[in-house]
Amino acid sequence: MTPLKFKMTHDLLFKMLFVKYPDLLRKLVAVLLDISYDSITKFTIANPEIPPEMLGDKFCRLDINMVVNGQRVDLEVQVENEGNYPERSLFIWAKEYSTGISMGENYKNLPRTIVISILGFNQFADKEKYHHEFQCLEVTTHAPLTDKMALHFYELKKLPPLAENDKTNGKDLWLKLFRAETEEDLTAIEKLEVPEMSEALQAYRHVAASDEFKEKERMWAKARHDEAQALYNARQQGRSERDEHWQGVIAEVVAEKDAENADLRTQLEALRKQIGTI
Repeated sequence: MTPLKFKMTHDLLFKMLFVKYPDLLRKLVAVLLDISYDSITKFTIANPEIPPEMLGDKFCRLDINMVVNGQRVDLEVQVENEGNYPERSLFIWAKEYSTGISMGENYKNLPRTIVISILGFNQFADKEKYHHEFQCLEVTTHAPLTDKMALHFYELKKLPPLAENDKTNGKDLWLKLFRAETEEDLTAIEKLEVPEMSEALQAYRHVAASDEFKEKERMWAKARHDEAQALYNARQQGRSERDEHWQGVIAEVVAEKDAENADLRTQLEALRKQIGTI
């Protein structure tokens, strides 16, 4: 097996790929939202830029914000479980939703806002269900409070193995492309001869081999290395400061005990003298 140097879930590759090939992004969004490609009549990427300074920001998110038929859609991949992911997704939704209108504008103009998360880890207890959709519903009747909220989670680890019948399942094929870890995985998808997948693989290889990606990935990797080194140095400094602190505490305790012992010796000597005069 030949591991992929860069998987489809690589943040920078993911962002560059779909910004450079917006029609592929439109096709992906259509299958993930279970709508037809032709039904998307208005499609805009709201944050196509990747400013160089973002690559050095450890808090940056290389997600893709879109306007799809007037709806706000945020798409991101998250490989590692860093904890509290549902809360993070809700925060992203709230931020996108709350900025959907200008000050003074009527609340009815707030756009339907959707967050789509492709996860490289298992978030939910279901062992086989890899897609979960959440909306704002009444707890007993499940009547929707509003249609302006939706959170979608796709868990890659729960996908079944690639199969011949995936040729007719666009959603599973896209997700298995994101799950691919080896060149052999990509070859197996390619052998299905699905035009959309062939297009996506060609775009992936073109971006991964580009000088622009290599340079930005170098900056990205350096930023992560610098961040890790800074954290290591901070921990070492913290250990050194703790060691110095406890050495000082021990020295104070020893000095205090030495003083107490000296006082006791003085008292004992005085007592011996008193006994000697009796």
